[in-house]
Amino acid sequence: MQTVVEGALQLPASVLTIGALDGVHKGHQALIKTAKERATELGVPLVVYTFDPPPRVYFKNAMLLSSLPEKLLKLESLGVDFCIIAPFNEHYMTKEVSSFISEITELNPVEIWEGPDFHFGKNREGTIDTLQKYFSVKIMQSLRCPSGEIISSSRIRTLFKENKQVQAEQLLGWNLPEVLIKENQYILMN
Repeated sequence: MQTVVEGALQLPASVLTIGALDGVHKGHQALIKTAKERATELGVPLVVYTFDPPPRVYFKNAMLLSSLPEKLLKLESLGVDFCIIAPFNEHYMTKEVSSFISEITELNPVEIWEGPDFHFGKNREGTIDTLQKYFSVKIMQSLRCPSGEIISSSRIRTLFKENKQVQAEQLLGWNLPEVLIKENQYILMN
């Protein structure tokens, strides 16, 4: 897998998915596997566009479920060909929807695969409907826990805060490295 910074990649065609992908949990894994199958069928590379740090970590100081190196290893193991890493910071969060559309146009996505609640751009103004004006967008429904809740990074963080590590790791689909619990927060030890 080749990693590049945002705005530095041009491709003649691709299949694309965009997201924070914190934890690369089972829902993310299913989305990426489906997108990879389509990329293989179409004979184009699979591109993942992600953020470092994830926006929720940046805005709300949420617990980080996977470091960038861990995320990249998991993405590579899922067959991602290119990973675009956007540094999520004060400057990036002002990126207008039109600027983001122009950037991903350089990837010539044949298909873009997203979950149903995808938003992008300044103030999360871009939506699935926005993307569909420019690209072929495929929507994968969210995976659910046995209890019926949607598998999400937020749900996994809640389970960790409730000291339910086994359930959280089941939703992640992988075991965490050595973990310290300090003031009811998990700190990943690298």
